Amino acid sequence: MDRRDFFKAAVAGATVRAAQAQQPVTKYVRFRRGSKVAFGILDGETIRELEGRIFGEYKETGAKHELSQVKLLFPCQPPKILAVGLNYKSHIGDRKPPANPEIFYKPISALLNPEDAIVTPKGSKNVHYEGELVIVVGRRAKNVSLAEARDVIFGVACGNDVSERDWQGGPQKDLQWWRAKGADTFAPLGPAIVKGLDYGKLLLHTRLNGKVVQKQYTSDLLFDCPTIVSFISQFVTLTPGDVIYTGTPGATTAMNPGDVVEVEIEGIGILRNKVVAG
Repeated sequence: MDRRDFFKAAVAGATVRAAQAQQPVTKYVRFRRGSKVAFGILDGETIRELEGRIFGEYKETGAKHELSQVKLLFPCQPPKILAVGLNYKSHIGDRKPPANPEIFYKPISALLNPEDAIVTPKGSKNVHYEGELVIVVGRRAKNVSLAEARDVIFGVACGNDVSERDWQGGPQKDLQWWRAKGADTFAPLGPAIVKGLDYGKLLLHTRLNGKVVQKQYTSDLLFDCPTIVSFISQFVTLTPGDVIYTGTPGATTAMNPGDVVEVEIEGIGILRNKVVAG
């Protein structure tokens, strides 16, 4: 890239950040009250109920619910879950950084609501937290450029890429990460999808029993959100509602039954889950 191209890229990036700063911030939630499940917009402690599709056309019904009176669910029902490994220098340590985003799948059956319990599977001995920023895709994307990828991102959420390290990389590791990262309850997501944030620089905290165990800005991602979306779209078509866990920072440690893990990202909220034995 010569100096003129670098200048153009810098101006384009500044323009995008300015546009993001001018967008209203909207928090979308999915909730259950009684037997009814609906989407809503979270405004303080009040949810304004929606009718329609948040990735398409919707309108407010006029109904309002107090946050304390509903059960928050994972904020969308994704057709698929993708995730990125080795995406913070603080996590990979002395290993060579990957040339491209390292992508893997998690099954949708791994999704878990805020405040529901992470269940450690029978036989597991080394289940770790991985606090992460999660991209939520807003429209179909195939072979999109880096610039186009920004418009594909609907919003962001908090996620926890729960991982059984022995099954992932121990002496008895599996051929694939189907259970190491895909066991039931291993994909907590929520509490909201937030649109309009500058997701390029958000502070992420993970706490275990109240103690901060991960702390990093999303600006430290090796591959940022648009790069991840553009790369995936060259090979796998992304569709509205798809979610992408973007990677975890720093070192992680095991969780034990009775522990409480919280993933907090500024501007999004706190994703809290207790750990129980299966």
